Order: sequence, then C-alpha cells, then structure tokens
Amino acid sequence: MPIKKPLIAIVDDDQSMREATKGLMRSLGFEAEAFSSAADFLKYPQLRRTACLVTDIHMPGMSGLDLHRRLVALGESIPTVLITAYPDENLRARRLGPDIVGYLAKPFGEQDLLNCIRSALARGSDGESGQ
Repeated sequence: MPIKKPLIAIVDDDQSMREATKGLMRSLGFEAEAFSSAADFLKYPQLRRTACLVTDIHMPGMSGLDLHRRLVALGESIPTVLITAYPDENLRARRLGPDIVGYLAKPFGEQDLLNCIRSALARGSDGESGQ
C-alpha cells in the first residue's frame, strides 16, 4: 500500500502566489491543494487530512487569521503558516496560538517556507495521532 504524502493546503486570494506555492510544495514531494478563499477550504472534503495550512492573512471575506480561529473553534488542530504582503510586527509579536508555526512576509524565501512546513510536520508526528 503506498504511503500517503503529507497534504499541504494553500489558501490565498492571489492566484499567482497560490499556484506558485502549490507547485513548490509538489516539487518538494508533498501533496498540495490550493484554494482561493477560506470558505472554499472549509468545504474541502479532506480538510481533516491536512498536515499543514499555508494561508494569507489579508483576504476578502474571511481572513487567514479568522480561518485559523474558525478551525480552532471547530476542534481542528492544523499547524498553520500565516503569510502576508503587509507585515505587522505587533501581530508577529503576539502569541497567536499553539498551531501557528510561522509568520512570513511576502516575498518569502522557499527555504523559510520549507522550514515552517517541516516544523508543522514534526509537530504533527509528535501529536495526538500515535501513527
């Protein structure tokens, strides 16, 4: 039986950023799905399989931070990397919750994102799933 690759979800209203991040994740050997809005991601049938969420903070409708809060309220513990074109040092300094594994300003380096993803996956393997 083939081993399932970790699923990385990308939520960003910027199509070029969304597709570039999805392509990068796939090139690094991850399974990746991209969504143009938080609402689309919340309807995703494999949401519970998501190993890491990469989401833009500033999006129309529900922001990335609101998406994270909604997931916590639903009892979904998904390690999350927040990305933004408008960095806010006050936001970065605040403790945003144990599931926030990174805060990256666009444009960010591939290695910085990969470090956050690895941190998220390490967290998941230490977590509640005993697999």
